Amino acid sequence: MQWLNYHHLYYFRAIANEGGIAKASEKLRIGQPTLSTQLRQLEDILGKSLFERRHRKLVLTEAGKAALDYANEIFRLGDEMLEVIKDQTSQNQTHLQIGALDGVPKNVLLSLAKEAYKIAPCTVSILEGRGDELLRELRAHRLDLIVSNYPAQLMEEEKVYSKSVAKMPVAVYGSAKFGALKKSFPQSLNGKPFVLPTLHSKLRHDLNHFFKLKGIHIEPVAETQDTSLQKLLAEDGLGLAPLSEMKNLKEKNLIRLGRLEGVYEELWLISAQRKIENPIAAKLMQQFSL
Repeated sequence: MQWLNYHHLYYFRAIANEGGIAKASEKLRIGQPTLSTQLRQLEDILGKSLFERRHRKLVLTEAGKAALDYANEIFRLGDEMLEVIKDQTSQNQTHLQIGALDGVPKNVLLSLAKEAYKIAPCTVSILEGRGDELLRELRAHRLDLIVSNYPAQLMEEEKVYSKSVAKMPVAVYGSAKFGALKKSFPQSLNGKPFVLPTLHSKLRHDLNHFFKLKGIHIEPVAETQDTSLQKLLAEDGLGLAPLSEMKNLKEKNLIRLGRLEGVYEELWLISAQRKIENPIAAKLMQQFSL
């Protein structure tokens, strides 16, 4: 019985990814003759040619394409194994790593962390960032969950799953000087300055659609995905802020002018398929909601 030599597989993968033996040799700092020998030995074990030469370039054969798919999965699983096994504290507690978009309300993250602590003793780490950055970390198993204001399908990724955990109505808030706008709301918003979420946000597009349908023209004066910054700018009187109405949310320095009917901010919990699941992340995917 022949055993697969993972060094052979590693060198083959490097040659395929770098596009040739010369570039792989330079990256790995291994001589070209050594790489050529390792590749031939792997082909002998498999009984198939993994590359063919076309116009002085190495091109994967059908067998080579299949072998590369397996190699990528094998080394991905190896990375996952290392991350999962090393990812424990000295007290042997589970480490839950959560990624969150800047636009996710902080009290949502607080609720998620509190729910995690109820499930089992754990350490919770929270990383904020852009959707593409967080997704890369999720797929690399450096994050267990992402809290997002759009579902995984919009990220166009396979083996990534999303669950809606909240659908919150949106109201407009402003400092005391905008208090008179409660009357004749929402038409009273016409021509008024707004602190808005950025254009890549689903909520921003829903807001634009609402104002267009109502024939209301607003003046964007600032854009940010950070809801805390939106509130600070609105409190300072810079403009009005459309914010989700969270349960028990109290805006001490802001006046609620009115709800935007039919406009909601939906939040999603996103996870990626793993061979070894984080048990707390799996439970949260099953049972967490607001």
